Amino acid sequence: MSADPILFSFRRCPYAMRARMALLVSETPVRLREVVLRDKPEEMIEVSPKATVPVLLPEEGRVIDESLAIMLWALERNDPHDWLDNQQASLDLIQEADSGFKDKLDRYKYPTRYEGVDPIEQRDSGVMFLKKLDEMIAPEGQLLGAEPRLADHAIFPFVRQFANTDREWFDALPLPALQKWLEGHLASDLFATTMTKYPQWKSGDPEPLFAS
Repeated sequence: MSADPILFSFRRCPYAMRARMALLVSETPVRLREVVLRDKPEEMIEVSPKATVPVLLPEEGRVIDESLAIMLWALERNDPHDWLDNQQASLDLIQEADSGFKDKLDRYKYPTRYEGVDPIEQRDSGVMFLKKLDEMIAPEGQLLGAEPRLADHAIFPFVRQFANTDREWFDALPLPALQKWLEGHLASDLFATTMTKYPQWKSGDPEPLFAS
């Protein structure tokens, strides 16, 4: 019997969050290696020199080091809640979030990392995408209908990060559908399990079985 896949993850990284959610919902057990970003294990850097989480080793000699690719790998194996329904619409929306919105989020949350950036300008620009999401959610409660799909789970960790940068300001925005949607995902059992705390992994340490 082959060993379970290995996942290098960091609990608070939105990319790692969405990968872990897909592994959980697809019932794909992985051996978890929790990473501390200031002290990345050589084993992760060796297999993925870009040294970002998440990194999945599904089998000997194979590396998947993009979060969306990990989600798709897991869900193509088992998709009990039809996250891949209307897949192309999900992928198009995720692409928009991962490019334009994520750029604005980074410059709003971490303005000192970028030269000549006005964080308020970036914040207000990011809200334009949130308004689009609010309009999509309003009719039925999720981005692409009444049930959450790939797009909902891939995008909401980044909306969470945006909201938490200044929660009082975010909560005052006239985006009721988006705010309710975000709170629903944050309160879900899936997200609670996704955010279970694990100690930092170092070479030779036990690897807790995640998504078992």
